[in-house]
Amino acid sequence: MHPFAHRPWLTSYADGVPADITVPRETLPQMLAKAVRRYPDRVALQFFGAETTYGELGEEVSRVAEGLRRLGVRKGDRVAIILPNSPEHVVAFYAVLRLGAIVVEHNPLYTARELRHQFEDHGATVAIVWDKVADTLAAFPPDIAVKRVVAVDITRGMGLGTRIALRLPIPRARTARKALTQKPSKRGTVRWARLTESRRLKRKHPGPLIDDIAVLQYTSGTTGSPKGAMLTHRNLRANAEQGRAWVPGLVPGREVFYGVLPMFHAYGLTLCLTFAMSMGARLVLFPRFDLDLVVSAAKKHPPTFLPAVPPIYDRLAEAAEKGRVDLSSVRFAISGAMSLPVPTVERWERATGGLLVEGYGMTETSPVALGNPIGPTRRPGYVGVPFPSTELRVVDLADPTKDLGPGEEGELLLRGPQVFTGYWKRPGDTASSLTPDGWIRTGDIVTVTDDGFVRIVDRAKELIITGGFNVAPTEVEQVLTGHPDIVEAACVGMPGDSGGEQVVAAVVLKEGATLDAEAIREFCRSSLTPYKIPRRFVQLEQLPRNLIGKVLRREVREQLLKG
Repeated sequence: MHPFAHRPWLTSYADGVPADITVPRETLPQMLAKAVRRYPDRVALQFFGAETTYGELGEEVSRVAEGLRRLGVRKGDRVAIILPNSPEHVVAFYAVLRLGAIVVEHNPLYTARELRHQFEDHGATVAIVWDKVADTLAAFPPDIAVKRVVAVDITRGMGLGTRIALRLPIPRARTARKALTQKPSKRGTVRWARLTESRRLKRKHPGPLIDDIAVLQYTSGTTGSPKGAMLTHRNLRANAEQGRAWVPGLVPGREVFYGVLPMFHAYGLTLCLTFAMSMGARLVLFPRFDLDLVVSAAKKHPPTFLPAVPPIYDRLAEAAEKGRVDLSSVRFAISGAMSLPVPTVERWERATGGLLVEGYGMTETSPVALGNPIGPTRRPGYVGVPFPSTELRVVDLADPTKDLGPGEEGELLLRGPQVFTGYWKRPGDTASSLTPDGWIRTGDIVTVTDDGFVRIVDRAKELIITGGFNVAPTEVEQVLTGHPDIVEAACVGMPGDSGGEQVVAAVVLKEGATLDAEAIREFCRSSLTPYKIPRRFVQLEQLPRNLIGKVLRREVREQLLKG
């Protein structure tokens, strides 16, 4: 028996949170149908002044499912969705699943090359896309068999006032309209309206089973290049149920969720597309995070639950401090995808009076697996404890069969109903990441307290090995950002003279500051052993980040290699 088999973290759970959940025997479309029956007249989606009730959402999902069936979509087919956050994204997601087909989510800002790589892998023949992307897909070569491209003009789902403003004959309106929509120039695309004008899908049409694949979510995973993580209806339904159990203060049918996270990302998908819908919540959608848009929306429909990332919390807290927005309605906020600084927690909670806690997950865990308790036992600086029905182990980096105990650094392994079934057409990668008895190797180096709180040390694959010693980039970055002249830092391993690596830091300085490498090294000496102190510093205007704000160390390294 491994050292954490007795689940010591259960004593830290907030009041009302169960040790285990029962995964409902319902698929995601059945989950939505239940919300439609319970809350037909309540608002499900809000988008630039336009509101869609749960009853209207259920009707539109049924019509679009029938439209897709007429386009030839059958059970098991992959259907690509390439959309920003919008009502059409929600409808398309559930319509595809209603047919028993598989959703493949894509970043709408991907280049043609990035999209082509994924289409070559999953083989979707139907794609529902932002109209600005339609020409890219229509120009794919014949060897990529995309037969039908459904183009979506997201401005049509906005309120009348916004649509009129976008069509005003002034430069500002033209610029905004160009950023939001573009008429496809290639023939052969299908208008979204053609799907919504279909009759309803027949009730007797067979749908998915709970263990069918619901979503292919592309990720670099724990090893190698991007690959499709196969998430079943059970996986995603379980994670939504775990989320509901984790926040017992939420009231079904009464909450207002803000969709500022991209729904093509696993974090936004679960917190917005599935969790919010399972709660019968009002989901306020934003195509991207825009401070002015969020401030404006909060005046009319104040959020009660806000999943986001640290930079968003900082910007909103600053706006609240300046009196631009009242955030006192936000009772619960969950941060993920990157480390949550303690000062951000303190600032947010002063501004709102609510709780901000950190969680942890990965695409392969649907994605949330750990969270800080929503209550006095939470522990800033830690990513939390396992969700209900979730187990953890810590194993030796060199020998994953050897379990480690409290306080020892090792790789985190997780097991639970939210853990994926493997990678699409990648049995070798699946076998290296998922053990036969269901444990996912996360690739993250952690330490765990004796009562089960997890602290992330670093990514195993991003460790810097210098002079035979392992250096965790996060540890060095935390020290560097404590220097008064440094705003942000990213540490990477660069080729050294002896064939090994040396620690190099890319830093963003405060306005007016100059780079003094020796002074920074002197600052580090009180906190880091000599081999961990960067040998070289490079000043950058900004650090490369993904769309949810996470620093991309791989791109930092590539940038530095190019000089």
